[in-house]
Amino acid sequence: MNGASAGVAAGRPQPQTTNEPAGGPFVRHSPPGRRTQYQVNSVAFGGLINQPLVAAPGYTRGYRLQAVASGGNGSTVNGSADAPHNWAALVQMKDAFGTPLIVAPGYHATFLLQLFGQQFGIGPTIDVKNLPSYSPIGASSGNVTIPGYLPLEFAKAYGVISSANASLLPTLQFNMNTSALFYGTTAPGTVPTWQLTVDQDFYWLPDGVAVEPPGLGTTQQWVYQPANPTIGSAASLNVQLPRLGGFLTTILAELRDSAGARVTTAAGNTGFPTTGNRLRFIVDGVPQMDSLYTTLQDDMAIANEVGTAFGATATAAGTTLNPAPSGVLCISRKTALSQSAQGLFDTGEVFLSTNPGTQIEFAAAPWGGVGSGPMTLNALCGQVVPSGALIQGLPEV
Repeated sequence: MNGASAGVAAGRPQPQTTNEPAGGPFVRHSPPGRRTQYQVNSVAFGGLINQPLVAAPGYTRGYRLQAVASGGNGSTVNGSADAPHNWAALVQMKDAFGTPLIVAPGYHATFLLQLFGQQFGIGPTIDVKNLPSYSPIGASSGNVTIPGYLPLEFAKAYGVISSANASLLPTLQFNMNTSALFYGTTAPGTVPTWQLTVDQDFYWLPDGVAVEPPGLGTTQQWVYQPANPTIGSAASLNVQLPRLGGFLTTILAELRDSAGARVTTAAGNTGFPTTGNRLRFIVDGVPQMDSLYTTLQDDMAIANEVGTAFGATATAAGTTLNPAPSGVLCISRKTALSQSAQGLFDTGEVFLSTNPGTQIEFAAAPWGGVGSGPMTLNALCGQVVPSGALIQGLPEV
């Protein structure tokens, strides 16, 4: 090749656009983006945050949170059993028509949902305490930095909501917890104030291509509800979850005593069946799972990479698992592709199909002991409500 030819080849004009040719899945044409929604400062414990959300040119995947408590100082400080994840007493996100998308206490909405919902992070990062931005409660100040995420997307590009129309945006409200419930018995002399930053993760509107996210209008809803009846210490009975409907991706069962504290592994306060006793998961009178409780803990470790040692880090085959919170059991139905849930990479083939008449129960004979009874089993279930038929398989391909 002579020099002139080489010069012509090198000087050819290159495309000045990132647009993809027509065809292919939605995610090919709609890159992920992020933009700020709001930042509020100097919010007191017990305060209310209900700033309006802002439109974005695309489809919302979820909302990133960063709650920062600063300005505290004093003597030795500790956090309550649910701290720091109970910085909000209640989180409510509803769509433009008032349909609840996430309604739960802050501990559940900003911690358990991420730990078990498989909509944020994968592996160690599903525990927000493992994220680089996390900073624990200061021992002499009470200051803390807590990241979080309120998810909408439950499979790749599936479950997002349109956010380009400013009159059809979701609403988001945080009822901040009191300092007494956040710090427990030892609060700082000067109590910090909160700064909350809310950012939006979204997919940009495709440019020049008529393509929509799969199943637009489908949502995954998380609503925290108590089950009935309450459970006496070492009682033998069935406990019914609230009537649901839709397709369940995750069933979270949490036991709290009469004082509202999660049960622990301490002797006489175990809540769930003790070693050697069985727990049954029953759907419409049929025990789908009849298992040792310890085996269900193993399942939880395999599916969610959450260790079975309550309140402590468990190690298996040289891999450190996320610590399991006391009093919480998760049954995951996001394992269509693997024994281990793979986050947004899921086909939905094993979601549990229910309708408002479906009866779901947990049963034990007996349940564990509790020092301050009776116990209440609370349910936080990931419920997919499809627009039309549920898309199964990989919706993005």
